[in-house]
Amino acid sequence: MGLKENRFTKTFQEEQFPALKAQILEAAGFDIVFNIEWSTLFEDRFLHLYNDSYPKIYFIPIIEAFKSICSDEMGKEALADSLKEIHITNTKDHHNPKNAYSFTDGVLTMDHSPILNAPDVKDRTNVLTELLENNL
Repeated sequence: MGLKENRFTKTFQEEQFPALKAQILEAAGFDIVFNIEWSTLFEDRFLHLYNDSYPKIYFIPIIEAFKSICSDEMGKEALADSLKEIHITNTKDHHNPKNAYSFTDGVLTMDHSPILNAPDVKDRTNVLTELLENNL
């Protein structure tokens, strides 16, 4: 990552990520390890869009899926017993969440493009909720 990307990442981590993480932890009801490969989440020409696209692509779907799953005690317990880590990366520029999400050995991996299909929050939320519910 270059200076522009490092500056953006630092600003996002300090200004937006804490509130998003707090919402995720509140929805889940327990502490979760985040493994975010920030250096993979960039294409220089889209840097100006990431403040909007990161939450829509990576964080809001998690918040909404966790709210749905944890709407009762059974869901809360299942998620707490199964989920150990959230891994966010972009290695293949997936834009379809059915190809971008996986849940294995307690690790939820989101390998999604940081920009493609950003407005499709509901689709990502639905796929994520179904994936987790089928594997908890």
